[in-house]
Amino acid sequence: MEAIQYHKGLVYPLNRENVDTDQIIPKQFLKAIERTGFGKFLFYNWRYNDDGSLRQDFTMNDEKYNGASIILAGKNFGCGSSREHAAWALLDYGFRVVIAPSFADIFYNNALKNGILPIMLEQSIIQDWMKKAERDSFTLAVDLEAQTITDGDQVIAFDIPAYHKEKLVNGWDDIDLTLLLKDKIEAYEQSRQLV
Repeated sequence: MEAIQYHKGLVYPLNRENVDTDQIIPKQFLKAIERTGFGKFLFYNWRYNDDGSLRQDFTMNDEKYNGASIILAGKNFGCGSSREHAAWALLDYGFRVVIAPSFADIFYNNALKNGILPIMLEQSIIQDWMKKAERDSFTLAVDLEAQTITDGDQVIAFDIPAYHKEKLVNGWDDIDLTLLLKDKIEAYEQSRQLV
């Protein structure tokens, strides 16, 4: 997993509530067993027409959001089924941070396990930033170590459990955490062989 201590990026405002995992990555694209390649299917039914052409009425297709790496969303982002592919699609597309008033629990944990930083903030702050991002090119600077977001005018603090923060800052997934205990595991295994 790629570490994230500080991230400054272009913001994409997805001004919708209750975005479920089937909207993030539709079920027909879940057949692949690799974690890569899902970005092209992100928000597929919103981004593309039936003939595969880009829809002009979906804002993410606007050139001003090319290269966006931070999503602002409405409450209950990532609800629906528990597919980890939703986090894979967001990450593969290039998103590293998702900011919303609330997240579905399983999506929140899947995001953290895959190197995406989900941040919960008050809806009023997010709505203000959405308006700025809809008007113009808008960037945010996220400092995970300081637990702050800077928008150019103000610095906003956010919470994250210390356990998840440590994993993201160091780029550790669950396997890495196990490997940190390698010496203790090997010592235990050797002691069991003597019995």
